[in-house]
Amino acid sequence: MPLKPVIPGYEDGPLVEGDGHLDDPLFWPVHLGSCLRDEAAEEAAFGADWDAAMELYRTLSAEHAWPVFDVPLRSGHTVHVVYRNLDGERGVDYLIHHPSWPAAETLAVDDGHFMGPGTAWHELAAVAGQSTATGVTDADARLLLLFPTLGDMSLPGDAAPRLTAALDALTAIEEPAEVAAMLLDHQGQWEPAHWRRRDGVWINDGGHSYRNPGNPFALPGGRLREISAALNGEDRSRRRSGRVPA
Repeated sequence: MPLKPVIPGYEDGPLVEGDGHLDDPLFWPVHLGSCLRDEAAEEAAFGADWDAAMELYRTLSAEHAWPVFDVPLRSGHTVHVVYRNLDGERGVDYLIHHPSWPAAETLAVDDGHFMGPGTAWHELAAVAGQSTATGVTDADARLLLLFPTLGDMSLPGDAAPRLTAALDALTAIEEPAEVAAMLLDHQGQWEPAHWRRRDGVWINDGGHSYRNPGNPFALPGGRLREISAALNGEDRSRRRSGRVPA
């Protein structure tokens, strides 16, 4: 029997390893469901598999078992994707933790009281490319798992082809390019944010984001710096000394 996942500061939920779902092509449109906001997008993503997808959603949303997916980073941090299946308060929490921290911090929350964005596109691409020996190791799976944290007003030209390739590799979607375009049009539940680098730290202007220093609930400056460096694959020793490239 696999060990129960442990996330400091998040011990009360009945956490279970979720990796067994990653090989199910239907998992991905279900996971991306909050970004598929109209009937056309849902039809393109689910096709004739709607009933099976809803059965999978019920499994993922069971109160007695909260699936967890771990995305380790080269810095030693781990992004935890947690299906928080509280009755009446279901949602997906995107947490980040380092063994030196007393508790995990929240990057984004995907539910009716959403919080985000948690990442820019270049960070999703950087996380996907950080090869690890544990947790979710596949680059496409890493990209799609964290996609609902995205909120980026300035997408690069390679975003649509990269997302299309991930959908084509992991799903049974008939027109992955069409669905990729829909996902990038909607991104997360929040408005796309403008990202900029200030004093070596990536921040945004999102009104619901923990990574906007102007928000009263924003993460502390030291955490913002460390999280920014970890997501972008920057060297941790430079972060500790404060010598982060501008």
